[in-house]
Amino acid sequence: FWGCIQGVRGAYYIAEGLGPDRSAPRSRLYSLNCLDWSLLTPATKEMLALTEQVKGRFQGDPSFEYSLAEINAEAAARLIESGKEPVIKEEARLIATIEQIDRAVGIVPRGAFVKTPLGSVHENRHFEGLSLVEAKKLSSYFHFTEPVNQKNKTLLEKADLDPATDFLDSLEHDIPRGSWSIQLEKGGTVVVLRSLLWLGLTFYHVPMTKQFGYVYFGTGEKNLDLPFML
Repeated sequence: FWGCIQGVRGAYYIAEGLGPDRSAPRSRLYSLNCLDWSLLTPATKEMLALTEQVKGRFQGDPSFEYSLAEINAEAAARLIESGKEPVIKEEARLIATIEQIDRAVGIVPRGAFVKTPLGSVHENRHFEGLSLVEAKKLSSYFHFTEPVNQKNKTLLEKADLDPATDFLDSLEHDIPRGSWSIQLEKGGTVVVLRSLLWLGLTFYHVPMTKQFGYVYFGTGEKNLDLPFML
């Protein structure tokens, strides 16, 4: 279960399917009633770029159409030229928003996954959880998506890294700084991270165990005011 995006007239419940290779594309399904599930198509670069410009709450209706002329006149003109309607369906926005949230704030503890020499990513069977001291540090958590900052590191910085486990970007360099809140729950036995950029994203980890995960319950809107709030 991935989470829930709350719309004005209804909510989207989302589930994700993962294969043995965790770096492979994920299968995503959504439901309006938790009984009937529909498969979502993978997000394209064009879809991500266009839906990023859509503002306001989700309606809760997958067939609802946003007028592209009000969002991006150039993209609307291109669609009209190719004989397509200049609209974006809410289902496309839903696909793109889930992808954005997974890329921006989908996180895992350091060492939970290993990268094989062939490039595939698998669960680390030897992972026994972070220590309580390590679990309190932002540097102990990684973005579970294609790394960006790794390529910019110096040889000296890379010398201390294990290429099998340190192949992802750490949260400590996230911009803006302060976009994560770390708290200890249940008398310090559970570490909880909350994203202030995508309000509603909560990650948990039980130190010294293999238990960790994240769930999203929110409106599907990015907190663009965060830099002014910190």
